[in-house]
Parts: sequence; C-alpha cells; structure tokens
Amino acid sequence: MYFSIIIPVYNRPEEVNEILESLVLSTYKKKYEIVIVEDGSDISCKNVVDTFTEKLNISYHFKANTGPGDSRNFGIKKAKGDYFIIFDSDCIIPANYLTLVEQNLQINKIDCFGGPDKALDSFSDIQKAINFTMTSFLTTGGIRGGSEKINTFQPRSFNMGISKNAFEASNGFGNIHPGEDPDLSIRLWKLGFKTKLFADCYVYHKRRIDWEKFSLQVTKFGKVRPILDSWYPMFKKITFWFPSIFIIGLCFSIILAFTNIKFPLILYLFYFMMILILSSIQNKSIKIGMLSVIAVWKQFFGYGTGFLVSYFKINIQKINPQIAFPNLFFDKTVTT
Repeated sequence: MYFSIIIPVYNRPEEVNEILESLVLSTYKKKYEIVIVEDGSDISCKNVVDTFTEKLNISYHFKANTGPGDSRNFGIKKAKGDYFIIFDSDCIIPANYLTLVEQNLQINKIDCFGGPDKALDSFSDIQKAINFTMTSFLTTGGIRGGSEKINTFQPRSFNMGISKNAFEASNGFGNIHPGEDPDLSIRLWKLGFKTKLFADCYVYHKRRIDWEKFSLQVTKFGKVRPILDSWYPMFKKITFWFPSIFIIGLCFSIILAFTNIKFPLILYLFYFMMILILSSIQNKSIKIGMLSVIAVWKQFFGYGTGFLVSYFKINIQKINPQIAFPNLFFDKTVTT
C-alpha cells in the first residue's frame, strides 16, 4: 500500500461525513487506507465512520485530547502505507487528488509536499471571503494560494504529504499549535529532506469559522512566528513583520490625516479598494468583495498585534514560550 490518509478530528462528525463522501468519489484505482483519529472529542464521529466501512478502507481510533499535531503522529503510527497524506477534517477532496499526487511524486521524488486550497461555490460568503484573504497575493503573497516558492514551500497540514522515512527521522509534528507545520518543515530541511509545492494538488478548505474565531486564529498565527524565529533564527524573514508594520503605518496615517498630510492614508484606501475589486471579480460578488475587506483587516490586525505581543515577551522580556503562551502548546501524552 502506497498511501495512507490521516484525518484528525475534534467534535466535528459532520465534517468527517463530508470529507469521506468526497473520498468515496475518488477516481484513484489503487489500494489506499484512511485513518480517522478522534482527538478526545465529546461528540464522536464513530457512527459516521461506520457508515463508510463498506465503501472505503477505513479505520477509527479514539485517543485522549493532545492536539492536532500529536493526533497526526498517532494516526501515522497506526497507518500501513509508505507515504502519509494529511488532511484537516474541514476539507473536501477533489476526485482526482490522489492521482495527481502520485503523478507529481513520480516526477519529483520528494519526501514532503504541500498543496494549496480553494473554495467551492457552495461555501458561505464569509468562508469565501476568508479563503480569499488567506490565499490572495495581495494579502499573504499567495502562500496558501499556490505562488509561494515551489522548492522552499512550507506545507500546511490541512493538505500535505510526508514519506515514512521523513516522518521517522523527524519524529513528526511537535506540540506547538498553530505553528506545527513550519516547525516540521524547518526540522526536515535541517535533516536534509526537501519540501515542495504541488500546485495542482488542491483541496477545498471549508474553514467553519466565524469572524471571532478567525480573529483568534490569525492572532495565534502572529504569536507563533516570533517563537519559531527564536528556535530557528537562520530562517527569519523581514516579511514576517509586514502585518505589524501595516497596522502601525495605518495608525500613523490616520494621525497624519488630521494634520492635512493625507497621502499615506490615501494609499491605504487604495489598497483596500484593490482588495474589494479583486475579490469581487474573483468571486463574482460585490458582497464577498466587501466581506474580504473585513477579512483582510481582521487578518492583518490579529496577526500584527499577536506578533508584536509575542516579540516583546520572547525577545525583550526573554520569557520561555511555553510560560508566555501556554495555550499554544499541547502536552504530548499519547504516543502509541
């Protein structure tokens, strides 16, 4: 068996049903397995999994709640394949996904890959707006949308694959969350493994989050980055500061506008107008374009402020990351 699909889940049986329904439609003809890891959920998805046992080669495992990274490690250790493909439970998988992955791996003998994400027409307007801000070149530089440098791509665990050799050498994901994805990529690089973007191997990432949850998520992303920079200073980038600089610059632009120096603020207004126009065209909806402006603001403000708070605690106050931000770390208690 070549592929093992690993799907951790926490209290989202309806998502498991959707992702398994999409995998039933897979056009991939070779044998593969699906490993569902229930991460200490209060709402079990076992009944959902049981309805697919005659359609898919699937196994279900329940474990204590130790976070998504450790759950992926747990699932991989239960798997039988030579190459592990990891999805988040809120993804929907195109029918030709596994075929495309195999074709890419035949051309590129790579030990870890990642793919981009897209939105389906059936997604809500807010989901489409968040998808835009997470994938657009105007916001993230297209990192999740497919334009990040192909050969130095840091795979995201909603859509990634890793070989058995790379997993065993690296011991898989760490206990930080979010941030376990770039942490694993950097450790793989240091071990001599390579990562790569498979731009045509996309998934539909549903992201069942509201504005409040999105703001919390991107704030955590911002807090994690200075921690990773302190662990791996050779991989720091000035671009990690951009959201914080954006927020500080906007505040100064508003202040300057009261002194009749309006050009900086006009530049910001032009930027948000570009977001509105591009998202409206891409999604064929002015409403989604307007929601995208809100999403971009929440993304930059959340990440930027989270980054500054974390930078101050980690680099100025020299506080241990797990003491400064205990909610960003899981105790890894389940290993087998």
